[in-house]
Amino acid sequence: MAAYFDGKGWQPAAFMAPRIASFTDFLASHSPELLPGARGLSLPPLAGGSDVIKELPHATTIVAAASDRGVVVAGDRRATAGNMISKRDVEKVFRSDEFSAIAMAGVASIGLEFIRLFQVELEHYEKMEGRSLSLEGKANRLGSMVRGNIALAMQGLAMIPLFAGYDEETGVGRIFSYDVAGGPYEEHRYHSIGSGSVFAKSSLKKLYSDGMSVADAVLACVQALYDAADDDSATGGPDLARRIFPVVTTITGDGFQRLSDAEAADYAQQVVDSRMQSPDGPLAPLSATS
Repeated sequence: MAAYFDGKGWQPAAFMAPRIASFTDFLASHSPELLPGARGLSLPPLAGGSDVIKELPHATTIVAAASDRGVVVAGDRRATAGNMISKRDVEKVFRSDEFSAIAMAGVASIGLEFIRLFQVELEHYEKMEGRSLSLEGKANRLGSMVRGNIALAMQGLAMIPLFAGYDEETGVGRIFSYDVAGGPYEEHRYHSIGSGSVFAKSSLKKLYSDGMSVADAVLACVQALYDAADDDSATGGPDLARRIFPVVTTITGDGFQRLSDAEAADYAQQVVDSRMQSPDGPLAPLSATS
C-alpha cells in the first residue's frame, strides 16, 4: 500500500487526475516500469539467450469452437521446458469477464501476467464507464496490450493469446486470434493455437459442423486436444492415473462457466473409451453427391 501514497500519506497527483478508462494507459502514465512489455526495452541481448528461453515453461495447445449458444474454449494441461515436462496441470484458460475467456500459448509466466492485467483492464473500464466494452472492443484492447510486449517477443519471450466470448449484441460466439505484433483477427467456426495447433485444427476441421450444441462442441474440442497430444509431444492428453483432464470452458448467454473436474473427466473418458476401439478417432461422415 505504501507505493500508492507519498511520505505525507497523500495519494500521488496521478491518482487525482481525470479518470482514465484504460487501466493499462493509467499504469503507463504513472508507473510504466510495471508493464510487462516495458521491461524488455532495457534488457540487453541474452547470452545464450535461445538456450535460456527454451528452459522457460511454455504453455502449449488451446482450441476454441463456436456452438449454437456461444463458444467453447479448452486447453490441455501440459507445460514444457525444452524437451522436459515442467508441469502437468498448468491452467491456460481463464475467465476475462462475465461473457469472455482468454487463453494463452507461449512463455507461461508472461502469459499469466498479461491475463491478470487484461482482467483488471476490463474490470477497471467497467467501473470507470459504468458499462462493459463490446466484445470487439475487448478484442482490440487485448491487441494493443500484446503489441506493447513486442520488445520481449523479439527476444523470444512471446505470449500469444486466444480470446473468445459471447457477443451480447448479436447473440453469437466469436473467436479472436493474435500475432506477436498484436494484430487481432476474427476466426470463424473454430481455431487453435500453440505447438499442437496444426493437429488440433485438422481434427476440428473433420469433426466440426455448424450449429453444434454446446455438448457436441465440447466433445469436439476434447477430441481435438487428444489428436494434438497424439502427434505433438508438448501437448498433454488426459492423464487418467493422476486424474488430470483438459480445462474446458463455455461462454453463452448465461455467462462464463468452467466445467467441473468431474464433467471434464466424463468427456475425456468418453474420448479415451472411443479411442480404444478406433485409435485414429471418429471419421467425419461423407455425403454422396450426384
